[in-house]
Amino acid sequence: MQQADIDKIAALEREALQAEGRGAAQRAARLWEAILARAPAHPRALRSLSHLAFQAGNLAHARALLDRLVAADGKEVQQWLNLAVVCLAMQDEAGEEAAIRGALVVDPYDLVALVLRSRLYIRQGRRHAAAGACAAVAAVAPPLHTLAPDLQPAVREALAWHEAYNREFGGFLDDFLAPHLRDQQGENLRRFRDSLDVMLGRKRRYDPQPQLFHYQGLAAASFFERADFPWLDAFEAATSEIREEFLAVLAQEEGFTPYVNYGDDQPLAQWAGLNRSLDWSAFRLIDNGEAVAGNAARCPRTMALLESAPQPVQPGRTPSAMFSVLKPNTRIPPHTGVSNVRLVAHLPLIVPPGCGLRVGNDRVAWEEGKALVFDDTIEHEAWNDSDKLRVVLIFDIWHPQLSEAERALITAMSAGINAFTRESGGFAL
Repeated sequence: MQQADIDKIAALEREALQAEGRGAAQRAARLWEAILARAPAHPRALRSLSHLAFQAGNLAHARALLDRLVAADGKEVQQWLNLAVVCLAMQDEAGEEAAIRGALVVDPYDLVALVLRSRLYIRQGRRHAAAGACAAVAAVAPPLHTLAPDLQPAVREALAWHEAYNREFGGFLDDFLAPHLRDQQGENLRRFRDSLDVMLGRKRRYDPQPQLFHYQGLAAASFFERADFPWLDAFEAATSEIREEFLAVLAQEEGFTPYVNYGDDQPLAQWAGLNRSLDWSAFRLIDNGEAVAGNAARCPRTMALLESAPQPVQPGRTPSAMFSVLKPNTRIPPHTGVSNVRLVAHLPLIVPPGCGLRVGNDRVAWEEGKALVFDDTIEHEAWNDSDKLRVVLIFDIWHPQLSEAERALITAMSAGINAFTRESGGFAL
């Protein structure tokens, strides 16, 4: 194309845009047609003329122009979406589907295209295809309130349809699997049931998210089977003695420190409400791998039991053990721990009604004297909705799947980190 033609097309385009801005649709159309006479594949002219034709109700002409546009260009999602809308208006479902596919080839994550595909499949009664399309909408869509108001109803429809499909699918599988589950009575099928619930959307998938160190290949579970830790029997049997030691230190009102204690220059995120607050406090018996002398001496029975636990040895970091005190009407926000090489054990000592713990999808109400073990690198939270104190003995233990050799190497690694940083606790695991 000669430079003179290029300049002429540019001038015509400026005039056409000015005419559109003034609302002079007929004048704009003549100018766009003039451009197409010189450049038959001009994207802006094709798009603008198709829009004018659609507004005038000339669907066939609008589609012909858009077909030319995607054939000549097709690099923009909106070109394909416009074609899909015209095909929808013409009740051409095959053309509509092809246009939506073209949009998703350009951008597989385009939310509008995904919504259009879900609505097409729902309209066609293609239930299983619609389920997959709605699942894609659910995977891509941000929170509804952040979407443009005109898009929210369509996204809400796709999400609701997906939930309804999953409920129906889940009910069918529950009935189908019922005899098979009865055949397996006596077996521990919790993992299977949890996996099924996650697949069906009845539960959310929670993966370990250690803040600092993730050890590959360790089993991840919200709560571990209590029977796998027989040494906890001694702790449970001594619950009354441990509680008495706690009540004695509580009466003296000394040694309790905020559980969360960040400096002013640290990002608080979810901890702002609890930072440096005694609403969630700790009476620390072992801290950063060392016994807290003054506190430990006041709780000899508890310390003797802790010596029998498989506590993780990471110099300057672990083991740790404390009485965790949650005041009335206090909630600990969702958070994750630092490393999956150790698990967290709880021995509930004082648990009024209205207290609970969630780890992943699983919620428990503590029972005084009944220990539990969980992976705190899975998102967890706790609450005390009562008007009394909640008190739990908390301590960490090695993950039971770690061999002695692995434990020794983790201990050595921690010492190496200390040697590099030259400060205990400079890098917490």
